[in-house]
Amino acid sequence: MRVERKKRQVLNKNSHSEANSPQSAYDAKLLFPALFLVGIGIVMVYSASSALALKKLGTDYFFLKRQAFFSVLGIVLLVICRYFPYKLFQSLAYLFLIIAFFLLITIQVSGLGYRVGGAARWLRFGNFSFQPSEFTRLALIIYLAYSMSKKQDKLEDFYIGFLPHVLVLGIFAILILIQPDFGSVVILGSVTWIMMFVGGVSIKHLLVSLFVSLPVCYLFLISAEYRMQRLISFWDPWQYAADGGYQIIHSLMAFGTGGVWGAGIGNGYQKLFYLPEPHTDFIFSVIGEELGLLGVLIILGLYALILWRGIKIAMDAKDTFGTLLATGLTTAMGFQICINMGVALALLPTKGLTLPFLSYGGTSLLLNMASIGILMNINSVNNNSLN
Repeated sequence: MRVERKKRQVLNKNSHSEANSPQSAYDAKLLFPALFLVGIGIVMVYSASSALALKKLGTDYFFLKRQAFFSVLGIVLLVICRYFPYKLFQSLAYLFLIIAFFLLITIQVSGLGYRVGGAARWLRFGNFSFQPSEFTRLALIIYLAYSMSKKQDKLEDFYIGFLPHVLVLGIFAILILIQPDFGSVVILGSVTWIMMFVGGVSIKHLLVSLFVSLPVCYLFLISAEYRMQRLISFWDPWQYAADGGYQIIHSLMAFGTGGVWGAGIGNGYQKLFYLPEPHTDFIFSVIGEELGLLGVLIILGLYALILWRGIKIAMDAKDTFGTLLATGLTTAMGFQICINMGVALALLPTKGLTLPFLSYGGTSLLLNMASIGILMNINSVNNNSLN
């Protein structure tokens, strides 16, 4: 392992009682930021979607009620994962891979898959939809953590430490690119690379894969006209204000209007049929307009606290599987946050990814809440091992 484990400190006479106190049952530095973000998300989803829902669905509470429902369900899932021993995920690694593969195939070959905005990324079950790529991310993280922890002494070997993991990534990447969903593939590839680096895969193999993947990604980007349009409009959105640059311009206008203190919750203007997807991909823009720079800094602080705790838990994990699992969950969340915010602030080309805990979307919310629960379980084992 390249991550140097911190030395365990001798606990004082009160350590045992603290480890078994109600506060230690749930890591407050993880739980409170996550719940606070979920609460902000419910409010902002309603603010961002009420006009849209009223026009299209006849009720301004449609997205609010669904987001609140999934928030409650997410809290239940968090509690379940908090008490579910994370080591048991090792025995479920291959089962999760099979389920993820089956779900991705089902989108393409069954009537359950449906398209939104030209992309077939969802499975519909009655009135609810599910995005398999979100579950695939979790399944791949669990598999990589299990596989590398099992092969810890042989990870320098190309055919043991590198090739099998890249092949599994490649299979899922192809299935997700068919949808198409390039953003999810970027996150999967980045998380896999970081987990292999942390796990101890040969630096030579990782660097070669990095240099090979960059031109491949470039060729893929320029292979479709709509992706090229996104890249061109990203460099100069005002030149393409009526098409490719429309989203970026109105997102920046939202932040500019918000100023330091914001226009106030519910008083945003860009969400009124100017900014596309204000309650999903661009909810950060609505936050910037209605809560201002102060609200944005609070959101950034809450995310920073969650990511810091995730890294700390990974470093303190008592076994390799726990370290890699916490690393994967934390980095996946971090990449999703950075990409979504980067798009909203015109720092990255437009890409349809939700903002964890804040954007409308049941699949993303549920799996991110599950990730928080898993991190808490790893942390609880870390604390118990010190007693």
